[in-house]
Amino acid sequence: MNQEDQLVADLKSPKSRDRAFRELMSLYKERLYWHIRKIVKSHDDADDALQNTFIKVYKSIDKFKGNSKLFSWMYRIATNEAITLINQNAKRFQITSEEINTRAVNNLQSDVYFEGSEIQLQLQKAIATLPQKQQLVFNMKYFDDIKYKDMSDILETSEGALKASYHLAVKKIESYLTQD
Repeated sequence: MNQEDQLVADLKSPKSRDRAFRELMSLYKERLYWHIRKIVKSHDDADDALQNTFIKVYKSIDKFKGNSKLFSWMYRIATNEAITLINQNAKRFQITSEEINTRAVNNLQSDVYFEGSEIQLQLQKAIATLPQKQQLVFNMKYFDDIKYKDMSDILETSEGALKASYHLAVKKIESYLTQD
């Protein structure tokens, strides 16, 4: 039994669940935080979505069938939580999710947790102009270096479609960054 299978078995066992969950959190908390943060942009929103992700993982670990890697399953939950949060904020402010995204990027300069340079800020603005799916694919490939096969499990999309989305995203970002 490999390490991941053992962790899943421990998570599903009432005797070892709490210890295994603490281990799971220490293994994935930072990676999931930054994955979510790239989607929602705001530190506070990322914290909220991360907390919701771990609650869902804890409550539904028994439903994990092992058809994908545990990491892929958790990333899918985290992605869905981040998108849900964006949509809830859009509904609350009665604006589109694209407008929420634009506001979030515009607020990055004043975010004490954003340590990026002007170039990184421009990249984030360029990414914000992409459709949501292209943003996800670009962030996962460019920043997280996630393989297309794993991304396919997370986003439940074919590898070919993901490669096409990434290629389109790169072209749009290049165009955005080189316009006058």
